[in-house]
Amino acid sequence: MATKHEQILQYINGLEIGHKISVRQIAKVLNVSEGTAYRAIKEAENQGLVSTIERVGTIRIERKKKENFERLTFAEVVNIVDGQVLGGKAGLHKTLSKFLIGAMQVSAIAKYTEQDSLLIVGNRIKAQELALNDGAAVLITGGFDTDDYIKQIADEKQLPIISTSYDTFTVATMLNRAIYDQLIKKEIVFVGDIFTPFSQCLYLEKNDTAGRWFEFNETYSHSRFPVLDNKKRVVGMVTSRDVIGKDIHMPIEKVMTKHPLVVQTKTSLAYVAHMMVWEGIEVVPVVDQSNELKGIVSRQDALKALQQMQRQPQIGETIDDIVSRNIEVVEEENEEMFCQTKVIPQMTNQLGTLSNGVFTTLITETVRRLLLQMKKSEFVVENLTIFFIKPVPIDTDLKIRPHLLDAGRLYAKIDVELYSGDRVVGKALMMAQLIDK
Repeated sequence: MATKHEQILQYINGLEIGHKISVRQIAKVLNVSEGTAYRAIKEAENQGLVSTIERVGTIRIERKKKENFERLTFAEVVNIVDGQVLGGKAGLHKTLSKFLIGAMQVSAIAKYTEQDSLLIVGNRIKAQELALNDGAAVLITGGFDTDDYIKQIADEKQLPIISTSYDTFTVATMLNRAIYDQLIKKEIVFVGDIFTPFSQCLYLEKNDTAGRWFEFNETYSHSRFPVLDNKKRVVGMVTSRDVIGKDIHMPIEKVMTKHPLVVQTKTSLAYVAHMMVWEGIEVVPVVDQSNELKGIVSRQDALKALQQMQRQPQIGETIDDIVSRNIEVVEEENEEMFCQTKVIPQMTNQLGTLSNGVFTTLITETVRRLLLQMKKSEFVVENLTIFFIKPVPIDTDLKIRPHLLDAGRLYAKIDVELYSGDRVVGKALMMAQLIDK
């Protein structure tokens, strides 16, 4: 049976797009406390089911597909620009296809406005009317209001007309920044994108015996199974190490590993892969908030997905992407390698010197390239000790020299030195766990 929290989420998911909801309404309809309703609405907002707008309320919006993740709803636009909705509130759930700035003659605007676009314009009533009649929403800059008949058109066509106190250039910058952030999020892979669903999972129940594990192992050639209670909640994990040598009549509950590591569908895949390598775990159950099994994710699937991610073209660049792109690998005659880069403005702190975070990224990226050159696998950092010897100003040319001190099948120890000219400006010592491909 679903929990009250899940029932509320299911109820919200079933509401018509554009429907307005409130904590009090949810609490009354589903007979739950207002605290429970509030927490569920916040979770629905995290899942992209609803959007909360000041002076408007919380409305059901269309959940965006991953391939269209970079698009914004008009409700999100209102929040980004600290806007006020003057009319067309019924259309806040819609997704805008593009935005344009109305710095042109009204007759020229008609060539560019289209269905579900957003016209950014000042106090120009004719341009606002034209855009609405062409199926475009309107964002008025400078804090201006508009005529009542414009608001009436917006309501009739269910196209939002929004007012913000910011100027046109600032608004365009804010929207570009928001779309760029969405592009970065689009690249992040979550457990929910690759996990094996419950319908395809093999599991044991806590009332089963060890003999059941042997039957499963012989039939499916698997050795790791989650253990569930009568409500399909994960209570343990059983592997060959737990049952080999045990009486086949012994209850699974007596031999299983209790309180195993579990993850949720919104957990970052990179985090899960790191934990699986760190803890030496092959399979992790995927659960919901009540710990009910939703599926499993294997280490092999996680690492394969991460390797595929690295082959994808970058869409929205993070600071790590910028740093990595500016590193050049150089091989010397003695077959040793080093990396070189230049400290650009994006890599500095407010004092104009190389930031500590970028310093760390330079080290890990150089180590990654060294290990790949040596035909080693990818790695996760186990321990990193850094010595910041001298501040590195902007426009400095850096040389980064990694030295492999020791390496085994599953680990590596690397010393790294950073030079500005002939001066050492930083040193690092890294211990890394290697990931088998």
